[in-house]
Amino acid sequence: MKSHTEYLWFNTHKRREFVNITDTVERMVRSSEIKEGFCLVSAMHITAGVFVNDEENGLKSDIFEMLENLAPYRKDYKHHLTGEDNGDAHLKSLLVHHQVVLPITDGKLDLGPWQQVFYAEFDGQRRKRVIVKIIGE
Repeated sequence: MKSHTEYLWFNTHKRREFVNITDTVERMVRSSEIKEGFCLVSAMHITAGVFVNDEENGLKSDIFEMLENLAPYRKDYKHHLTGEDNGDAHLKSLLVHHQVVLPITDGKLDLGPWQQVFYAEFDGQRRKRVIVKIIGE
């Protein structure tokens, strides 16, 4: 079994942002030369996440709205007693999860017709990274 590891670095312009990373992950899979296996894409920060969904602006707005309803920005989070102001970002990252595992078939990501891979930033405007670990034959 072979493995291949690369990192993506982000410093988003906004505090909360979705970044489509599908093309970049596909390029990494091709460069790994792994034909059959799996690709792990994992945010390495606790206020970010990775998810798979459709690249459609209305849907992305709906996702942000849902996350804000479930984990709204508030000043009274107990976490803020530490001097931080990102309690909601920690909760939002729990809701989208911090990683996805994607299948590789015949040297390509094996995604459904509308599936795209997104980096979800909930406390941005500073440098963060994502690990992409590809394993297989």
